[in-house]
Amino acid sequence: MEREGYSHRGRGGRGRGGSGGVGKGQQWIPTTQGRGGAQGRGGTQGRGGSAWLTRGASSSGGGGVGGERGGSTSTRGRGPTTPAPPHTVPRRSDVPESEPTLSGTSIRPVNISEHLASPSSPSDTTTRVVPVKRPDKGGTLAIRTASLRVNHFPVRFNPESIIRHYDIDVKPVVPPKNGRAVKISKSDLAVIRNKLFTDDSSQFPLSMTAYDGEKNIFSAVPLPTGKIKVEFSEGEDMKDRAYTFNIKLVNELKLCKLKDYLTGKLFSIPRDILQGMDVVMKENPARHMVSVGRSFHSTEAYKEDLGFGITASRGFQHSLKPTFQGLAMCLDYSVLAFRKRLPVIDFLREHVPGFNLNDFRSCGRDVENALKGLKVTVTHRITKQKYTIAGLTKDNARYLSFFSEDPNSKAPPRKVILVEYFRQKYQDIQFKDIPCLDLGTNNRKNYVPMEFCVLVEGQIYPKENLNRDVGLYLKKISLATPRDRQRIICDMVADRDGPCGGNIIQNFGMEVDMDMTSVLGRVIGPPELKLSASNGRVIKIAVDKEKCHWNLVGKGVVEGKPIDRWVVIDFSSSERGRYKLRPEQFIPKLRARCENLGISMKEPLFCHPANMHKFSSADLLRDLLEVVNDRAYKICRGQLQIIICVMSRKDSGYKYLKWVSETRVGVVTQCCLSDHVNNGNDQYFANLALKINAKLGGSNVELIDRLPFFEGEGHVMFIGADVNHPGARNKTSPSIAAVVATVNWPAANRYAARVRPQYHRKEKILNFGDMCFELVETYVRLNRVKPGNIVIFRDGVSEGQFDMVLNEELTDLRRAFKSSNYAPTITLIVAQKRHQTRLFPGNRSSGSSNGNVSPGTVVDTKIVHPFEFDFYLCSHYGSLGTSKPTHYHVLWDEHGFSSDQLQKLIYNMCYTFARCTKPVSLVPPVYYADLVAYRGRLYYEAIMDGQSPASASSSTSSAATSSLSSAASLDDRFYKLHAELENIMFFV
Repeated sequence: MEREGYSHRGRGGRGRGGSGGVGKGQQWIPTTQGRGGAQGRGGTQGRGGSAWLTRGASSSGGGGVGGERGGSTSTRGRGPTTPAPPHTVPRRSDVPESEPTLSGTSIRPVNISEHLASPSSPSDTTTRVVPVKRPDKGGTLAIRTASLRVNHFPVRFNPESIIRHYDIDVKPVVPPKNGRAVKISKSDLAVIRNKLFTDDSSQFPLSMTAYDGEKNIFSAVPLPTGKIKVEFSEGEDMKDRAYTFNIKLVNELKLCKLKDYLTGKLFSIPRDILQGMDVVMKENPARHMVSVGRSFHSTEAYKEDLGFGITASRGFQHSLKPTFQGLAMCLDYSVLAFRKRLPVIDFLREHVPGFNLNDFRSCGRDVENALKGLKVTVTHRITKQKYTIAGLTKDNARYLSFFSEDPNSKAPPRKVILVEYFRQKYQDIQFKDIPCLDLGTNNRKNYVPMEFCVLVEGQIYPKENLNRDVGLYLKKISLATPRDRQRIICDMVADRDGPCGGNIIQNFGMEVDMDMTSVLGRVIGPPELKLSASNGRVIKIAVDKEKCHWNLVGKGVVEGKPIDRWVVIDFSSSERGRYKLRPEQFIPKLRARCENLGISMKEPLFCHPANMHKFSSADLLRDLLEVVNDRAYKICRGQLQIIICVMSRKDSGYKYLKWVSETRVGVVTQCCLSDHVNNGNDQYFANLALKINAKLGGSNVELIDRLPFFEGEGHVMFIGADVNHPGARNKTSPSIAAVVATVNWPAANRYAARVRPQYHRKEKILNFGDMCFELVETYVRLNRVKPGNIVIFRDGVSEGQFDMVLNEELTDLRRAFKSSNYAPTITLIVAQKRHQTRLFPGNRSSGSSNGNVSPGTVVDTKIVHPFEFDFYLCSHYGSLGTSKPTHYHVLWDEHGFSSDQLQKLIYNMCYTFARCTKPVSLVPPVYYADLVAYRGRLYYEAIMDGQSPASASSSTSSAATSSLSSAASLDDRFYKLHAELENIMFFV
């Protein structure tokens, strides 16, 4: 493949990144640059578009040594710093396992911690690596172009404007008696701020300010500073509460700096300015809509009743992005299930099956489960205060009493009957023979009859708790067609309650274009694939022109792994009817489909009967698997290859099965449901066969040609890394890190995996270098050579975490490699799916027949970063809803990829995913890492669900104790894969 912009391999690179650097020993001077200076792949640069020139060099001139393809990327501190001198890092040929260095090369490996002192601050010796710049003006490779519209709305701003950033500190005037610090709720903080700004609107104009709900206020005009007393009452019959509102100016955000960054005149991204402007953009919806996490939902529009006291609400998320065309607001919509704003008793009538006020005790547990933790307001007195339901009272309302204290402390507390209290002070209680809600906090009781409580707006109902039909309907609403999604997004941008309403952004000198961005995309052609014919010979196939799918009718896998030693465990043996396995039909069908695909499969050694009760305990499953294993060994005198586990239903004990089989017993399992296998068609059994073959080390599909860019090269390893975090409400569970890597070349479609626990919600992968080096050692054992080239795909990190990935994880990787005198050529790419960017065809010819963009659509201009190396690639066919492209952002590149080369490499890799016959939406190393991280989450849940010492320890470990504690959840030994499974794709 021609490498555009290189007259000779390794030399002469050019692009928008500014001038390349010069040789060692010359003085380095930071200079600003435009978009057209010449730079090598690794020509040194500053994050903000600054290039590094020798004194007297021209900003449009060619690079010196640093302009070569192997030039080093510069490093910097938290401000401009001087980069390390450049050096060349060519692509490596393979490293023979017996040699300590790379194929006779004597090139010093990159040390990303090396640096020179900054001339501007000689005492500052800290330098940071920054993401590489775009190597060219975007790709040109395409079978056709596509006119697209993107949900990026250009934002114009006055560069002369100044946004003032104030820090606020709110405290009660009278401190609590216990002396502890008081945490004021967000709702109370909002009330206090609004009270101050409405009472003194001349000095605190509400329309000229934006509040983030916690510590920060941004203002278009100067505000008074210092301490101000704010008093307000939370409701009728409640004392006024007094707070000290301390406001302090901390920064003046000059928007001219953002303009300088967007035009390449500033080193680093002005995050403080973007954060301030982002708060301004969120101010109007925050005032008029329900805020849920980072999204906003209307209290009136865009709702659909789901029944059971639940409603589906369409909302939106938006953010500001610096792009090549300037600042843009990106807005996408989503659908969430909420509990309706209803009186509590009305909600219970809709939500709890069989709810009956005359027979409350029969459903009391269901009522408490439905209400506990929800927020309510009360109607028996005037107040805006929100209360959290702690539970139900043990007694019914007519039997409840409490002690009332004398406010003057002169008389002793007196006992008050609740019913009499409400009759005298408010109104009579209608439903006296049901419990009250306990709305107390800090062990203080606060009994309120249910009839006086109303659910607060905007309380999410978990999707996993919806019944099947409602869940499917919610999914249908969420999966809007491209045309509908485009219309809804534009309506939300123009909505008076949306980010552009209320004239707030205009008061800050900002204006949003109401039209989506138009951009010209390119469609990359699909690769040709390799399968086998019925006679076993390798054949070349072309994929479907529109969907890019392929079928296996009359074709087979590239390499079928013979299956000689396998058994079936029938967990449905005690069932009746449709949920009882019919092995006399299932086994012949599976074997026949495997044979048709070129996978030799003998009769199973036996079919072992069991029942679903075994899934209630890891001990029971371990005993069962060991019995089956021993029985099989006596028959065939060999290790079982796979156990097919037929279940009558889905069961939470699935986690026990996977943890026991993959970390303790050491056998591959494949689960399936009896109802599905009894009624499975040819496609079902083909999919099952593909998964089994991949798990056992076979190869389902390969590319005819080698992966782009690495044609004729030595060995290449692709690494994928991801971290799985616990749910939002979980405060203690560890996060799970997973790293996978290819172990074959040139097919690069077989992977090994490693999984480790780490601290709660920490994105940084602990011991990333050691995990990767373990996988390199695995590669060496299988291939007797170290890969000379490594391409890493990192999933799950945001732009704010790029620095951590570059300067901590990559540093750790190099440390691990350097300790073994191993210095491969490395490229590091972040793959992001959690973004809001959507692509829409601008006309019929620019997309698929269903209105989505075509597989292979790539965008690397206009909506991408102003100067860093990123692009959007939609590699899959979107059959449901609106396709979401994956955003790839290159952080480090020693290979010197051009845009075309890297985009084609990633797109072709998307055709090698093992368990389907179509390109996937995410590059396979990341896809697999996500699967492995989720598997690690299952291991954690199995470990923590009360395992006994016998099931929690290995035969050689003394770590078993009377019970497993949270400390065990961070013990690598509980997650270590069995030796039999370490180097195969058990997770597919």
